[in-house]
Amino acid sequence: MKFYSTRDRERRNAFSLKDAAFMGLAPDGGLFIPERIPQADMARVEAEAAKSYADMAIYLAGLFFGDDIPADKLDAMIRKAYDFDCPLAEVGPGLRTLELFHGPTFAFKDFGARFMGGMLGLLNGSSEELVVLTATSGDTGGAVASGFYNVPGVSVVVLYPEGKISDLQESQMTTLHGNIRPVRVAGDFDDCQALVKAVFADSEFRSKVRVTSANSINILRWIPQSFYYFYAWCQWKKATGNDRPVIVVPSGNYGNITAGMLASFMGMPVGGFICGSNANDVVPEFLKSGKYVPRDSVRTIANAMDVGAPSNFERMMYLYGEDYGRLTSVLSGFSCTDEEIKAGIRDLYEKYGYVSDPHSAVGYNAIKATGAEGFWLSTAHHSKFREVISDALGREFPVPEGLKVAMSKEKIFTPMAVSLQDLEAFVKKVYERS
Repeated sequence: MKFYSTRDRERRNAFSLKDAAFMGLAPDGGLFIPERIPQADMARVEAEAAKSYADMAIYLAGLFFGDDIPADKLDAMIRKAYDFDCPLAEVGPGLRTLELFHGPTFAFKDFGARFMGGMLGLLNGSSEELVVLTATSGDTGGAVASGFYNVPGVSVVVLYPEGKISDLQESQMTTLHGNIRPVRVAGDFDDCQALVKAVFADSEFRSKVRVTSANSINILRWIPQSFYYFYAWCQWKKATGNDRPVIVVPSGNYGNITAGMLASFMGMPVGGFICGSNANDVVPEFLKSGKYVPRDSVRTIANAMDVGAPSNFERMMYLYGEDYGRLTSVLSGFSCTDEEIKAGIRDLYEKYGYVSDPHSAVGYNAIKATGAEGFWLSTAHHSKFREVISDALGREFPVPEGLKVAMSKEKIFTPMAVSLQDLEAFVKKVYERS
């Protein structure tokens, strides 16, 4: 499989899987997309999903990567990465949510990060040093830190915005140490993301330092996120007899919902998508007006969606041929204020005894407001947002043991201004010491 940039419409420059994965961002600033979107045999998907998530993922991953990775190695890597489930939980009558928080860091990012960590290990081996540079608005940092922890030949630099993520999210990326190097940036997520993009745009720097990204701009993070949509679809069809659900996706950088769109292009039937947003509603506004106007992000209680210039918007538009009408025929938007998010958390708990994190509550609000026949994605465990849950519900809930471990350890991080010069000096030092 070859890969092309979203900005290379004439497909003049093809890249191998290894090159695309290690570059992260294409040389022209675009995002990589596969040369073709393979078609999944849905009967085969259902058969494999009935065995396990890993079996289904092995089949789907083979469609993209089977010509580049030996089958036995791909099989072993995926079974190691996916030793947890993602059930389509019935919250109440006619209400279902895909729980994506049963992995080691209790967030949906585990699905992409663990796959990518394993794949980079297979592609890179241990002979060449590599720095993985990523920005996080919350859960990506912990998932990437966990997914790449102690991967031979790989060091990880995670940028996160000071004071704009939860204490537990910070703990998850600053307490592993070893090959994980967290950087606390005196800015917001958009500043962190802009710094990462600037590094990748600096060809002179990249000629000296081998660096890639673990954000959803990277194909090895993005493509495997499409797999759990198939798994959800199988569960939905079995439970309801309906094979065209509307899928609501809490959205920040739009890698997650774009992965769902990839699944639909692979042949998974769907009734449509709804992108759920907080006050950072750049894409929902675009879907109403046809005008895309990125802006500075604002801080909300659903911090992982505090993104004012989502990177994957470009990939999403590419999939639909830059055709606004075609995109809006399958995608609609929905946004919530902080108070509406807290009201959704209360509603779920008071009516159904279900505790939801703030991002997932946006999905519930969208289902409730639109009456859509489908399900929403629950992207993180509620314990990662204890302060928000306590404020909304007026009580505390037990924290899973896996999260308590991170909370008990010393945080080690490097403070940094919003400075490309400082970041490149730091990354270079990490690379040279690896």
